[in-house]
Amino acid sequence: MEANSRWVALTAVAPVAWGANYYVTHEFLPADRPLYGAALRALPAGLVLLALRRQRPRGAWWWRSAVLGLLNMSVFFVLVYAASQLLPTSVASTVMAASPLTMMLMAWPLVSERPRAAQLACAVVGLGGVCLMLLTGVEGTSVPGVLASAAAMLVSAFGHVLTKGWSAGADVLASTAWQLTAGGLFLLPVAAVVEGAPPALSAPALLAFGYVSLVATALAFVAWFTGLRHLSAGTVGLIGLLNPVTGVLLGTVVAGEVLTVQQLCGLVLVLAGVVLGRTRRDGSPAPEGIRHPSRHGSERSGRLLS
Repeated sequence: MEANSRWVALTAVAPVAWGANYYVTHEFLPADRPLYGAALRALPAGLVLLALRRQRPRGAWWWRSAVLGLLNMSVFFVLVYAASQLLPTSVASTVMAASPLTMMLMAWPLVSERPRAAQLACAVVGLGGVCLMLLTGVEGTSVPGVLASAAAMLVSAFGHVLTKGWSAGADVLASTAWQLTAGGLFLLPVAAVVEGAPPALSAPALLAFGYVSLVATALAFVAWFTGLRHLSAGTVGLIGLLNPVTGVLLGTVVAGEVLTVQQLCGLVLVLAGVVLGRTRRDGSPAPEGIRHPSRHGSERSGRLLS
């Protein structure tokens, strides 16, 4: 039980860092360079992690790193960058809260993790809170921004479930480094062709990229993928609801966005989804570690995605 709580706390580092990332990107990074922005987020983070864990991919991890790097880093980072520039911080982060329900539904056929009814109910509660926050007519909300954020949610949910199915036995630090490095290397030539020369960065922008790359990427993805290793995809998805909570709070407190009563009610529903998703019917924390599949079950899931 205590060990399970530690995994939950570690996993929570990721959505909190990602929620802050929307504000940092929106306020400090160049608005017209999503490809370079994504590349400068992924590649430095990957190289730092490679320096910490000097391991080369082996066997299937050569192509798995490329696939996961493309999904989890390249495509996802570009979409998140675009959404962060097109939407207010509070709105950009809340769209991603549909991820828990999406991850649960994807994990069922892909890694044989059948979601519990209580988890699905909590995910729906959280999603209802998100809809309540989005339907407030927040100034600056754009359809392309919402579509970019929704696409980022779908891509990341699929990529994270694949990561869970493929990562059994792989070192978390090394596999995260490979994905980030592959994602950054995919983006650099595309950015050079589409966006031309790299943008000139001011001192605040350089500091912002430092946060985005080292904290919201290197640290956050190691914490997130570690959580996926030790917790169910449904539980990790529910913890991800802390992403919109952080985004809304930062948007209100720091960026001066107005928090309406409707948004506050939605925020309460999102938090209720997280808290209720972490408890059983008797009110005690769900012992994820006890409910891990057997070795044969893990092998079966691995075969399903291999």
